[in-house]
Amino acid sequence: MSLVGFRPLVTSFTGKYGSIQYCVRAVLERPKVPDQSVKRELQVVSHVDVNTPALLTPVLKTQEKMVGCWFFTSGPVSLSAKIERKGYCNGEAIPIYAEIENCSSRLIVPKAAIFQTQTYLASGKTKTIRHMVANVRGNHIASGSTDTWNGKTLKIPPVTPSILDCCIIRVYIHIPGAKKLMLELPLVIGTIPYNGFGSRNSSIASQFSMDMSWLTLTLPEQPEAPPNYADVVSEEEFSRHIPSYPQPPNCEGEVCCPMFACIQEFRFQPPPLYAEVRKKNTLYTCLNPMGSFY
Repeated sequence: MSLVGFRPLVTSFTGKYGSIQYCVRAVLERPKVPDQSVKRELQVVSHVDVNTPALLTPVLKTQEKMVGCWFFTSGPVSLSAKIERKGYCNGEAIPIYAEIENCSSRLIVPKAAIFQTQTYLASGKTKTIRHMVANVRGNHIASGSTDTWNGKTLKIPPVTPSILDCCIIRVYIHIPGAKKLMLELPLVIGTIPYNGFGSRNSSIASQFSMDMSWLTLTLPEQPEAPPNYADVVSEEEFSRHIPSYPQPPNCEGEVCCPMFACIQEFRFQPPPLYAEVRKKNTLYTCLNPMGSFY
C-alpha cells in the first residue's frame, strides 16, 4: 500500500468523550465461500522533535491585577513567569522562573500546573475539556512582600505527546476573595528529547569562526633553515656536547683528526634549505630519466 499524498498520522489517543484509533483489516475472499476477515488495532506515535527552533524559544508573560474594586481596592498584585523553552518530553522537569509582587493587603499563594486540553468535534458540536496533569505550589506571600522562583521545577508525568499544542502551563496566584491572577504559557510535549545543542548553535558558530581564523595565515614562499646550534648555545655549553678524543700515538707526518669529529661537526649544522634539496632532486631526475646509476 502506498502512502504517497497522505498527511502524517496523529498520535493514538483515548479520552473520556472520544478517541483516535487506527486498525488494519485483512479480508480473505474465495469463490463460493464466505469471506473471512481479521482486524488488529495499531498504536501510532507521531514524533515531535523539541529541538526545532520554534520549540526552543523561551516563553515569557507578565500580568498585573488590581485587587478589589471601586473605592475598596487594596492594591495591585503583579506576576511575571518564564520557561526556558516551549518543548519538553515526558519525565523532564520544567524549571519555572517567576517574580511575584504583592502590594495588596491580602495573603496570596502562587501556584503552577500543567493542563491538558481535549477538544472533541462531533455532529457540528464542540466540547472542550481541560484537566490538570501536574502541579506545584509556592510559599505564602504576605502583604507588601515579594517572592522569586529561580527555577522551581514542575515534572511532566507520562502523558500522550501533544496534538496541535494541546498542553499549557498555567501559573496563577490564589487571592482570597478575588479572582485568580493567571498566566498561560504554551507547552508542547514531544517524543524526541532535548539534545542541548540547539540553543548554542549561534555561539558555537561564532566561536568556530574565531578559532579557525588561523587558516587565513599564509606560509612563507621558501622556509628558512633553523639557526645554528652554536649560535644559540654558549661556548661553554657547546663544549660539553663535544667529548675530547685521544690522539693516536703514531700519527707523525700524517693528517690526523679526532675520531667521529666529522660526525660531531655535522650534527650541529643546520639542515639544507628546501629549495636546494628540490633543485638537486630535479637535476638528478633530468640526468637519469631511466633511474640508472652512473
